[in-house]
Amino acid sequence: MSDTPSHPRDPLHGLTLEVILKDLVDRHGFEKLGERIPIRCFLLDPSIKSSLTFLRKTPWARTKVERWYIWDHRSR
Repeated sequence: MSDTPSHPRDPLHGLTLEVILKDLVDRHGFEKLGERIPIRCFLLDPSIKSSLTFLRKTPWARTKVERWYIWDHRSR
């Protein structure tokens, strides 16, 4: 048997995009998300549903949200 952990050392392991987004919205709000990552789903009539739809189809935007979440989570 190996001594490796049962999951990778990924800080996002086990977190869904929805959990990440809801946490950021709860802490900062859509207004701050739109300032930091200026995409329409955060700026115009924002909702969790529309944001998830866009982020799932747009890898560069999802990466920005995930990186901000990691930074924000570590700075708590």
